[in-house]
Amino acid sequence: MTQLEQAKMGNITPEMIQVAEDENVDVEKLRRLIACGKVVIPKNITANTHPTGIGESLKTKINANIGSSTEQESLDDELEKLDILVKYGADAVMDLSTGEKLNEIRRAIRDRTDIPLGTVPLYEAGVRTSKDEKAIVDMDPDILFDTIINQAKEGVDFITVHCGITQDSVNAVKDSERLMGIVSRGGALTAAWIVHNECENPLYSEYDYLLEICQEYDVTLSLGDGLRPGCTHDATDIAQIRELTTLGRLVKRSRDAGVQVMVEGPGHVPIRQVQANMQIQKTICDGAPFYVLGPLVTDIAPGYDHITAAIGASIAGASGADFLCYVTPAEHLCIPNKEHVKQGVIASKIAAQVSDVAKGIPSAIKHENDMAHAREEFDWEKQFNLAIDPDTARKYYESQEVEDEEMCSMCGDFCALKMIKDHVKD
Repeated sequence: MTQLEQAKMGNITPEMIQVAEDENVDVEKLRRLIACGKVVIPKNITANTHPTGIGESLKTKINANIGSSTEQESLDDELEKLDILVKYGADAVMDLSTGEKLNEIRRAIRDRTDIPLGTVPLYEAGVRTSKDEKAIVDMDPDILFDTIINQAKEGVDFITVHCGITQDSVNAVKDSERLMGIVSRGGALTAAWIVHNECENPLYSEYDYLLEICQEYDVTLSLGDGLRPGCTHDATDIAQIRELTTLGRLVKRSRDAGVQVMVEGPGHVPIRQVQANMQIQKTICDGAPFYVLGPLVTDIAPGYDHITAAIGASIAGASGADFLCYVTPAEHLCIPNKEHVKQGVIASKIAAQVSDVAKGIPSAIKHENDMAHAREEFDWEKQFNLAIDPDTARKYYESQEVEDEEMCSMCGDFCALKMIKDHVKD
């Protein structure tokens, strides 16, 4: 049985116990949140994944995307990126490979880490179709479902599926005033398939079959936002909201089938609309965990989009988002390298901490207070250990020598803390 089915029956699983211990929350409260679909534990029954809770009353989690492309493919590079994202605290990883070695890369990632692994099965189905010398729009739906089954058997914990792209929603985009149309790869592939074949999205029309597969392996569905805005101008329009209402109905069907489900959120959103987007999603999707892709709050910072996304993610997390997808400095420009992955994870971790302090998560507040005490006491080692990036913090401090350890080179003898300690405190 799935975690959701167990929770509905009143059973507490070993996975729930582990999450409760990691989060320092009451396990019965956690069970109730899982039973009503407000928390998920993405863990395939065939995998040795460390149980990670995502949702209400838990710490904000972050996901890091890696994977090859048709232009650049190296198993060693992807595994090095994996090691980096794990080192700097990513809670989950998604393999978005589209190169010929995508199966090899996914299996190697699964073997190398125990954090939850996600995929977009449509990408592999598209690659399989291309190998048969057919256009992706001629893909046989059976290949897509076969791909989902195979990935479930391999131990994939959660999958992004663009079930909300329907014939109606494609028409809504055609009639919209969007500047950029559809920017999601999965959304664009699905929309093109619908138009080319003049029939409904198989992931929508055969949703019950998809649920059967996921229920058997306890694969968590991540309902993709194929119509997410690709620029701030397109945010919160009719097409986006129409897809979201479809996803809200699919959330209920997933829960009724005992399948864990979360919902993905918008990509580019003006800062004044971020909070409203979180509230709309939580209302329409009945509190399902919300997985946000950024959101990016301006479109004019290529090369710095990890910062743009961290600003949006901080507000999104504080407003109810549960799962943040990192964005790297390479977003919109190139496939990220190892340094880009590091910067993306760190920026997202900062946003998650900001969110958790705003939510009043006790462990996050304690972390903040511990750092304050370490600074007051000039305990540099403790400060480094508490930092999101200890190596960089230590490097900066040691880059300029000071005579007195109770100061740094920023203020020197004018250090406020030292003056108070030496002349005001008893």
